[in-house]
Amino acid sequence: MIYLDYQATTPLAPEAREAMLRWLGDEGDSFANPSSTHKAGRAAAAAVEVARDQVAALLPKGGRVFFTSGATEALNWALLRGAEAKPGGVAGLAIEHAASLQCLERLNAAVLPVDGEGLALSPDAALIPEGGIVAAMLVNNEVGTIQPVADFVAAAHARQSLLLCDAVQGYGRVAISDGPDLIALSAHKIHGPKGIGALWVKDGVDLPPLLLGGAQEQGMRSGTVSPALCAGFGAAAALMAERAEADARHVERLWSLALDGLPGWTVNGSVERRYHGNLNIRREGVNGLRLMSDARNVAFSLGSACGSGSGKVSHVLRAMGVGEADARASIRLGWGRYTSEAELRDGLTAIRDAARLQGVD
Repeated sequence: MIYLDYQATTPLAPEAREAMLRWLGDEGDSFANPSSTHKAGRAAAAAVEVARDQVAALLPKGGRVFFTSGATEALNWALLRGAEAKPGGVAGLAIEHAASLQCLERLNAAVLPVDGEGLALSPDAALIPEGGIVAAMLVNNEVGTIQPVADFVAAAHARQSLLLCDAVQGYGRVAISDGPDLIALSAHKIHGPKGIGALWVKDGVDLPPLLLGGAQEQGMRSGTVSPALCAGFGAAAALMAERAEADARHVERLWSLALDGLPGWTVNGSVERRYHGNLNIRREGVNGLRLMSDARNVAFSLGSACGSGSGKVSHVLRAMGVGEADARASIRLGWGRYTSEAELRDGLTAIRDAARLQGVD
C-alpha cells in the first residue's frame, strides 16, 4: 500500500513509539497513576510535564497546554464551554473542520466566507461578535490553504472577542502567530499517537473546565492522564522541531513531483498560500470515488476523513464555489516525512492509470 493520506493521519514516528513503550510496561513505575503522590506516581507525573513542555515549545509563549483526547475534544471545549464565558456571539470560517463547524452551527454562529482559492476574505466587522469567540483555522485540512489568522486575531480583539485557532494541520509546519487565545492540536497529525490532543489557553483567558470530578490537568479536565500517550505526543512534537527544515525541504520536493506527475489536473485552492504537503486536485471526466476503487493500492481520499464516507460533496469545495461535478471529480493527496519519492511516483502512476480506465488520459 502506498500511503498518500497524511491529512487523515500520519505514520507513528519510531521515536514516539519508543517514548510510549517506557510507560506501557508492567514493572516499577511504568504503570503508575500520575495523580498519585508516591514515588512511582511522581515519576509518571514528571513524564507528563516533560511532554507538556515539548508540545508547548512549538506554540506561542504565555499560555498553558491542557491534554485532551484529541483535537475534536479541544475544539468542542473551546467553542461550547468558551461560549458560556464569552456570550457575545460566535463566528467562524465556512471551511472549518466538522469538529468546529457543527459546534458553530449549534451556536448559531456567523459564517465568515472564503474566496475561490479557499482563502478567508478580509474580516467583515459586521460579522465579528462583540465579546464572543471567532474560529479561524491555520491550515485547511481539505485544500491545505494557509489562512490569515493574524487578521482575524486583530478583528476579534478589536471587539473584545477571543480567537480560536485550529492548528491541527499546521502545528510544527506553519508558524503560529502570537495572537490566538485558544489553539487546538492533535498528536496523530504530527507522527504521534491517536487518542491525544491538546488545547492551548492563553494566560488570562477564563475558560470553564471541561470535565469535573478531580484535579487533573490543572483542575480543568478531570480524568486520569495517560503518561504513554503524553510521552508519545511530546516526542513527536520534539521531533517536529528537530526535523523542521529537513521535513519542509522533503515536502517541497514531493510537491513538485506531484504537480509534474499529474499534468492536465486542476489544483483546488491556492498554490502559493498553501501547505505543500496537501494536494487537492480535480480532472474533468473523472469520478473520484471510482478512482479510489481502481487505484486501490494507493491510500488517498476525497476530502476530510471525517466526511469521505458520507456521500456528500465537500463543504470546503462548496464554500469555494466549486460545482458539484468538479467536487466529485476531486481527490486529496497528502505526503510527508516518511513518503519516498519512489512511492509518490508509483502512486501517481496508479492514479493516472485509473483515470485512463474512465477515458481520461
